[in-house]
Amino acid sequence: MSWKTALYNYVHAKNQAELEGSSAPMEAHVSDSAYIRKQEARLSRLKLSNLEREVKPGRSETKLRLNGVKETTQGILADIQLRRAIHYRIGSVDHIEERIEPERILIEETSSGRWLVSRAETLSPERSLPVKPRGIFMPSDGEDSGMIRRTPSLPFINHSILQSGASESTHRKIKYNREKVVEYAETWWNSYNPRYEQFEVDCTNFVSQCLFAGGAPMDYTGKRDLGWWYAGKQGSHELWSFSWAVANSLQSYISHSRRGLRGHAVQDPRELQPGDTISYDWDGDGRYQHNVIVTAKDANGMPLVNAHTYNARHRYWAYKDSPAYTERTKYIFVRVIDEM
Repeated sequence: MSWKTALYNYVHAKNQAELEGSSAPMEAHVSDSAYIRKQEARLSRLKLSNLEREVKPGRSETKLRLNGVKETTQGILADIQLRRAIHYRIGSVDHIEERIEPERILIEETSSGRWLVSRAETLSPERSLPVKPRGIFMPSDGEDSGMIRRTPSLPFINHSILQSGASESTHRKIKYNREKVVEYAETWWNSYNPRYEQFEVDCTNFVSQCLFAGGAPMDYTGKRDLGWWYAGKQGSHELWSFSWAVANSLQSYISHSRRGLRGHAVQDPRELQPGDTISYDWDGDGRYQHNVIVTAKDANGMPLVNAHTYNARHRYWAYKDSPAYTERTKYIFVRVIDEM
């Protein structure tokens, strides 16, 4: 048995674990007990969520993409992507959820000659971090020789914004186009628009792009901590407001804005429509660390969302299977104003 066989066994076992709602299929292929415990907790939450939603699981398809491999003294270090399509039914309605899950795994050969996954970790924490251009495959020891790296994206320069210096050039009401929001979110959920910078944690940048695609006007101030804007590149610097790319800043901006892009919180997620947003406070401390855009409803009238980090399409809004989820998680459901 080779390390490649061990890798494919791991992917197959993880796919089966998702179907069964238990980490048991993974135990024969993973020696990382801490990872197994985390997976069991995650799958237990998912199983309970499915019961509450009256979900009947169908088939689950997982495709492996190998992004980078490095041979170390410990074994084979690999960056992988699991491209997943999860089929399920609620009542008589069929649903498909899609996700791209990046992981870093270490595969070691045991004394008996068998290869096992000895360590596994997600590469997308689904929570805001200090923003910087996105990179891939940077091992913790700082060595990156022989690694595959993503080419930086080309930034979008909004010349009309830069020339006017403000977004107040028109006083006419703007109708928020929810269909355009969904169209954009469906087009770019699994890739990155090269007109914009790509961030290591890209969730809020993606949501801002979706809102802008729906006609939400930029509030250009030229100051990072004011307004909501993306102005492109000046020299070697990307220019954008914190509210464009940082989760807590966008949530605060939408909730407190008195012109242009704005919204109000609702109590029941069923009140949300495609084009609305959900913010996630994983720690329950009042600071939001993740944003998504609503793109559809399930058969129960609950929102399904598209997102980056993990890249996801029609994911159930509660995110109880997220590696970032905790029992302290709080949500805010934002209904975006239709006339801006």
